[in-house]
Amino acid sequence: MQPVLRLLLRWVRRPLLPALRLWRRNIQVRVVATTLLMSIGVVLLLGIVVIGQVRNGLRDAKLQTAQVQVDGGFQAAERAAERPGRDSGTTGRQGGAAKATTVDWLNSLVEDLQSSGKGVYSVVTMSSDVDNGAGNLPRGTRFIDLDQGKLGLSLPRDLRQEVEEGDVVQRYGRAYYSEGSEDGVASLIVGKLMRDPNGGRYQLYYVFPFTQEEKTLSLVKGTLASAGVFVVVLLGAIAWLVVRQVVTPVRMAAGISERLAAGRLQERMKVTGEDDIARLGESFNKMAQNLQQKIQQLEDLSRMQRRFVSDVSHELRTPLTTVRMAADVIHEGREDFDPVTARSAELLLDQLDRFESLLSDLLEISRFDAGAAALEAEPVDLRDVVRRVVDGALPLAERKGSAVLVRGDAQPVIVEADARRVERVLRNLVVNAVEHGDGRDVVVRLGAAGGAVAVAVRDYGVGLKPGEATRVFNRFWRADPARARTTGGTGLGLSIAVEDARLHGGWLQAWGEPGGGSQFRLTLPRTVGEPLRGSPIPLEPEDSRAHRELREREARALGAQAGPARGAGLLSAVPAQGRGHAAADPTALPGNGTPVRRNGERGFGTDEPGSGADARGSRADERERGAEARAGEGDGGAR
Repeated sequence: MQPVLRLLLRWVRRPLLPALRLWRRNIQVRVVATTLLMSIGVVLLLGIVVIGQVRNGLRDAKLQTAQVQVDGGFQAAERAAERPGRDSGTTGRQGGAAKATTVDWLNSLVEDLQSSGKGVYSVVTMSSDVDNGAGNLPRGTRFIDLDQGKLGLSLPRDLRQEVEEGDVVQRYGRAYYSEGSEDGVASLIVGKLMRDPNGGRYQLYYVFPFTQEEKTLSLVKGTLASAGVFVVVLLGAIAWLVVRQVVTPVRMAAGISERLAAGRLQERMKVTGEDDIARLGESFNKMAQNLQQKIQQLEDLSRMQRRFVSDVSHELRTPLTTVRMAADVIHEGREDFDPVTARSAELLLDQLDRFESLLSDLLEISRFDAGAAALEAEPVDLRDVVRRVVDGALPLAERKGSAVLVRGDAQPVIVEADARRVERVLRNLVVNAVEHGDGRDVVVRLGAAGGAVAVAVRDYGVGLKPGEATRVFNRFWRADPARARTTGGTGLGLSIAVEDARLHGGWLQAWGEPGGGSQFRLTLPRTVGEPLRGSPIPLEPEDSRAHRELREREARALGAQAGPARGAGLLSAVPAQGRGHAAADPTALPGNGTPVRRNGERGFGTDEPGSGADARGSRADERERGAEARAGEGDGGAR
């Protein structure tokens, strides 16, 4: 059911997306639309109030007019009944009350009363006998203009019952005429119980239709609707023009800001007038001018710095070569020196090696800063690169008492990359891991999935403190400046490695926890220029403290459910998180990218065919379990 609802919502939202996008991005549209909606609300409210006032005024005027006419009619009917013998009014046509019948008298009365108000009201007379409930009107009913078939609807039974009780009844209802609407006409009905010349009772009704008032009210409604539409359109146009005067400079400033951000620092706003918008334009232009000057100064300073570094690095090579030659001669003859001088010769040669490395790194950094670094990409099998790096790091690993294990090299890992730069990055990561691993094993893991490949280097040393995973790539940054570098690092290795990764269009990221070691991951696209959407290897390793605690909680929960008899061996039966199924790396998903998942990734601690781990895997597992207890303070960052 939920997928169907989501599909229906998506189908409904799809045609609305352009309008929503325009609403979010265009302030002029929002202001004008809001003005129109508020104007429509005001016009509707004003129209309702005005129409109500007009309706009440027309009703009150009709009521006053009807009251005058009804009073005169009732008085005329009473006088006619009291003086039936006079030759006037209704008695003149009867020729005497003794000879006249009640029916003739009522006919004459209706004609006389109706003659003075034709088209304004209708007169109805009927016997005072209320119908028997079957809906039939009393006999002797006299009327003009009304529809005889619907007279019972015009004068309902409850109305006649109230009149029969002797009160003057006034009520709003609907009257049905012979030539009129099927729905009837809203009318004011006034009835009174009267007596005829013979002393009999009859009911006299005045029916005042609101035909003219409804026409007047319709005219008022039409006028208000036309005026309302005109006012709303006029207010919308006014709002559009007013907002345009304010929004246009803002849009101009936004466009110029975008061009300034793109590097076109000479862009300026056109300023006219002396109002607030003009002051904003002047301030913006001053800001842009100052920004251009500052950026120009920084560019000149940066250019001078890069040129200085490059020149100094090149100029130092000649004296360094001479010093190198002299140092080599001294170093070769150190056996003839006394111990102090011989040791000085060895230290001199070591520091010259470090000086040469520093010069090479400075030259490389200057190339990246100048944008002169070139990528020579070709299809490369990362397994070969990793093997060369591991072989080169074996002497250092043996001195540190560490073993370098390679995982995930059972299948070829082909990528378009500059082998020299990738090897430099991996050599830096592996050497750093060995140096900072405190004698524990270092694991190099390869992975490939979709359009990405990755190499992760995991150590179990002192790790990284919170916040150091981002600063570790800064130039010359060290987590613990007091910690000695046994390999004579320059402090620029990871900075150059990050630039090499960016040159490939890839990522170089770090993870670490105090006492739990660290992991550096290099992610590259399989094809140069292809955007990365994820990494096949998680940034946080599966044997981290958080994952171990999670697995222990799951094991305890499953053990509690299984009972004490089956819970003893349950911890070893619970698989590691992510083992045997695809794992995604949420930290490696910039923007709205979808994760790249691993295919067939095996759990940590298992040797894949061809990994070369053999008997060293058991030793690595033992050292993993004792990593937290053996962790110490030190440099977990720049290496």
